[in-house]
Amino acid sequence: MTALFISDLHLHADRPAGIELFLRFMRTEASSASALYILGDLFEAWIGDDDSDPAHAPIIEALAELSVRDVPVYFMHGNRDFLIGREFAAASGCRLLHEWHVAEIEGQRVLLTHGDLLCTDDTPYQELRRLVRDPAWQRDFLARPLDERRAIADSLRERSRTETAAKPAEIMDVNDVAVDAAMRTHDVRLLLHGHTHRPRVHDLTVDGRAAQRIVLGAWYEHGSVVRWDERGFELATLRA
Repeated sequence: MTALFISDLHLHADRPAGIELFLRFMRTEASSASALYILGDLFEAWIGDDDSDPAHAPIIEALAELSVRDVPVYFMHGNRDFLIGREFAAASGCRLLHEWHVAEIEGQRVLLTHGDLLCTDDTPYQELRRLVRDPAWQRDFLARPLDERRAIADSLRERSRTETAAKPAEIMDVNDVAVDAAMRTHDVRLLLHGHTHRPRVHDLTVDGRAAQRIVLGAWYEHGSVVRWDERGFELATLRA
């Protein structure tokens, strides 16, 4: 059977085609997978498990359906949906992962992460990340009314778009030293992540041994998926 890996879907009511592509993927190959790993940014924004946005309902139902089919679904927080919590996990059947997770796929140790922690050259983003991941900040944010939270989320998204447009492209990619350190720390030769929206398989050398970094793409015009079975992995594009 095939394990599936996806990231950076950025699902939002303003992009119904993206939601439909995801739902079709869930009805087809995901329904017979050995496991589905979602490595963050499933949603364009998540302001709390109590959000009543009707666009979320079919997405959560599709995830829950996989649990009924005994397909385990693993979810890792991204930079857009880091507030997903236990209520979402219970409703969707997802199992929440830490920001670094080593999975064994077909006998190989694979380090999974969203990818933003590897972009250490982007210091303004890392400072913002530390702020919004602070438990005290999150408690204060989640205590606010939904409308206020939506306004804050919209403001942060606009700030992100403005700052991204002004940054050199290389600043927003991973740092090679950070990649090497992560793979050494977790004793792996395979690293799989998203976040940078630059799908590719990179051949590396870590401690004198061959290694690889696999990058998932975003689900804007098309989808991006890694399929992994006994023959190895494949980075593929899903046509809309």
